[in-house]
Amino acid sequence: MGPVQRVAVFGAYGHTGRFVVAELLDRGYVPVLSGRDAGRLREVAAGRELAARVATVDDPDSLDRALAGTAAVINAAGPFAVTAGPVVEAALRAGIPYVDVAAEIEANLDTFAHFDERARAAGAVVVPAMAFYGGLGDLLATAALGDRTGADEVHVAYGLSGWHPTEGTRIAGDVSRERRGGKRVRFSGGRIEYHDDAVTVREWPFPEPLGPRPVVAEFTMADVVTVPSHLDVPEVRTYMTAEAARDLSAPETPAPAAADERGRSEQTFLVDVVVRSAGRERRAVARGRNIYAVSAPLAVEAVDRVLTGRVRAKGVVSAGAAFDAPDFLHALSAHLSVDLPG
Repeated sequence: MGPVQRVAVFGAYGHTGRFVVAELLDRGYVPVLSGRDAGRLREVAAGRELAARVATVDDPDSLDRALAGTAAVINAAGPFAVTAGPVVEAALRAGIPYVDVAAEIEANLDTFAHFDERARAAGAVVVPAMAFYGGLGDLLATAALGDRTGADEVHVAYGLSGWHPTEGTRIAGDVSRERRGGKRVRFSGGRIEYHDDAVTVREWPFPEPLGPRPVVAEFTMADVVTVPSHLDVPEVRTYMTAEAARDLSAPETPAPAAADERGRSEQTFLVDVVVRSAGRERRAVARGRNIYAVSAPLAVEAVDRVLTGRVRAKGVVSAGAAFDAPDFLHALSAHLSVDLPG
C-alpha cells in the first residue's frame, strides 16, 4: 500500500461507523473521524490518537476541512437522503473517491442520477450502497452470472436470524417511507415501480443451515438499484425472512447488543441470490454474522481496491460494476463465507 493513507469516516461515531473505523485500523489505514457531534467524536478517538474533525452537511467548508489531506471518504452517516449529496460534493471538490453504506433506495437512485456524469468527467469513483444491502447482493449476482451481462430475473433472499435495527436504520426507513408516500417498491419491467399492493408471504428454499423459511415477498432493498445499474435484468426481487421483517416493524425491538470484543451482535445471516435466464438457474450464497459489522469490511475493501487501482470503472458505480466480484468476495473470507457457481 505504500505510505500510510488517511481515510475520512463521516459518521464515525455511529453504530456502523465504529465498525468502519476499526476495520480501517486493522487494514493499516489511519481513520480521520468526522461528524457533527464533537463529544462523540472525542469518545471514538480516545486512546487512539486519531484526528477528529467536526463537520455538518449544511456547511460545505466544514466538510472540506474534514476531508483535507485524506485519500478517500467513507460516508456512514444516515439518513443518506440528507448526507450523501453534500459528502459526494465534498469528495469531488477534494478529488478523492467516495464510498457509502446507504441502504436507502431513493438516496442511491439520487446518487446515480445526480453525480454519474460529473464523476465520470472528473475521473472520480463514487460507490454507493457498498454494504450488506445493495453491495453484497450485487457482488453475488454479478459473480453468479460469470461472464454474462444480463439475465431474465435476479432474486435476492435475505435469511436473517433476526433484525435488531439501529436508531439510524429506523430513521432512514422513516425518511424513505415519507419520500415514497408510504408506498412499497418493486423493480419490474426494467424500472422502479411504487405500489400499495398487500404484503404477501411465501416460502423460500434457503440452503442449509436455514432450509425453507417463510419470507416477506417484495421486501425491496437497495439491490434493485445496484444490480440493474450495470446488468441487463428486467426483474429484480428481494425477500426477507418473516421473523426479521417482524423485528424491524416492531417498535419495541431493541437495538443490537454487543456479544464480542468487536461489538458484533449474535445475529447471523444467509444471503441467497438466484439468477434465472432462459429456464436455467445459477445460485450464489453468502453466510456470516451481523449485517452492520459486515458492512465495514465491504466498504473498506472497496476503498482499498480503488486506492490501489483495482477498479474497473469510473463515475457512480455499484460494487459489481466497479470490482472483480468473485475476487472481492473471496477477499472477505475472514468476515463471510461464500458459495459461488463453478
